[in-house]
Amino acid sequence: MILYFCNYKYNDLIKMNIKESLKKTGLTLFWQLVLAVIAGGILVWCSLQLLNFYTDHGKFIVVPNLTKKTLSQVQILLDEQQLRYEVIDSTEYDPTYAPFAVISQSPEPNERVKKNRKIYLTLNPSGYHKVTVPKVIQVTRRSAEATLQSVGLAIGTVTYVDDIGKDMVLEMQYQGKPVLPGDKLVKTSRIDLICGNGMEARDSIPEEIPIEELMGN
Repeated sequence: MILYFCNYKYNDLIKMNIKESLKKTGLTLFWQLVLAVIAGGILVWCSLQLLNFYTDHGKFIVVPNLTKKTLSQVQILLDEQQLRYEVIDSTEYDPTYAPFAVISQSPEPNERVKKNRKIYLTLNPSGYHKVTVPKVIQVTRRSAEATLQSVGLAIGTVTYVDDIGKDMVLEMQYQGKPVLPGDKLVKTSRIDLICGNGMEARDSIPEEIPIEELMGN
């Protein structure tokens, strides 16, 4: 009986110790979890602050419209916005823009960019570039006009003179002066054409000789 009682008390004591151990272990795990969550939150907050410091996260600049503006105007606008610019190769001359005005930009106007972003600009040249006059002498007028226009030259007046080659180009002129194939002219220059009308030149027609002279009388 005494032995049974002792065993019973011993078992109760063991159960109590186990409960106490589990209780302490549970509390320890709980606090460890709380500390881990707090530490994780602090780490995330510090990372976000560091990211904001280096990248100005969430702060953007709206790109202004620089089209048709001069470089001096561009410089003032971009300095105010804390942006930079770089000029890339100019394209073909566009008469609707002033010389050296901005034709296009990248990024486009109203796009959002970071501070100190570089804006790439394409400027209008000062004027048309020169082109080489093609060889169109002794070709038909229609073919000559198509060839001249294909290189950017314009057709001026067309004058016909007595020549057996009908509609054949005999000469080119620019501002009243002869132009030769291979000459350089500014693009859009107007070329005047001298063409044959299909009639034999009068000075090449032999003078009519009286029949009497031919017979030796």
